[in-house]
Amino acid sequence: MAEELVFYTNPMSRGRIARWMLEEIGQPYRTELLTFGETMKAPEYLSVNPMGKVPAIRHGNTVVTECAAICAYLAETFPEKGLAPRPEERARYYRWMFFAAGPLESAVTMKALGFEIPTERLRMAGCGGFGDVMNTLEMAVSGSTYVTGERFTAADVYVGAHIGWGLGFGSIEKRQAFVDYFGRVSEREAYKRANALDDEAGKTMQAA
Repeated sequence: MAEELVFYTNPMSRGRIARWMLEEIGQPYRTELLTFGETMKAPEYLSVNPMGKVPAIRHGNTVVTECAAICAYLAETFPEKGLAPRPEERARYYRWMFFAAGPLESAVTMKALGFEIPTERLRMAGCGGFGDVMNTLEMAVSGSTYVTGERFTAADVYVGAHIGWGLGFGSIEKRQAFVDYFGRVSEREAYKRANALDDEAGKTMQAA
């Protein structure tokens, strides 16, 4: 008997990244919708993720939090979907997934909050300057169809979701390389299903 897969999320959160990945692997899963500051901070959910944040998944007795970790875990746990890296893809796969989880997210968040790192202190910031991050991200999505080459992987779910979110909310620069790359990954049926499910979940929560 297959282990139950439970997805904890809120449709207005980074849970949309994990939802996309879940739709890519095509395994049955149960969704638990949580509210900010309420059910996310309740003891029941804090036993799943002490941070009181979403997303998280529980697969049998295994709990995984953090979007990049969820994407990597699901890709490796369901290898038949071909979303984990092949040996020759591993370097680019891990490089760009963790670049997006680290420097990209940090730089975008600081900019959105109005924090600007003084030039003389850039070397103290692990993410570097915003311009350097944008240039590096452009390099990641240029020169090949996907970040590891010509094959779509879980790294594209994670990087693609960040780029899509950033373009939609204006938190990253609207460079043509970003627009073209997101145009490719957002044509996937799993992405469209995930968006539809989250949009519907958002309506349900608003009506409650």
